[in-house]
Amino acid sequence: MSTGMFIVLTGVAFFLLTCVALLDIARKDFGGIQFKALWAFVVALVPFIGVVVYFLFGFRKGKRATADAPVD
Repeated sequence: MSTGMFIVLTGVAFFLLTCVALLDIARKDFGGIQFKALWAFVVALVPFIGVVVYFLFGFRKGKRATADAPVD
């Protein structure tokens, strides 16, 4: 594998991880919109490192939103 191909595949992998992280942030409740926005900015604006930091520290902090009222 050439160096150029490796760089492209690494970029694609991190792009996909960034998309997964942003979707996960959008679905979770972090206790306030400020924390959700902070995580989204860290992931989106800090290339490569932001995704790693989110999956190490932020992934387990948020709680999945649950439906309180049953649907009739």
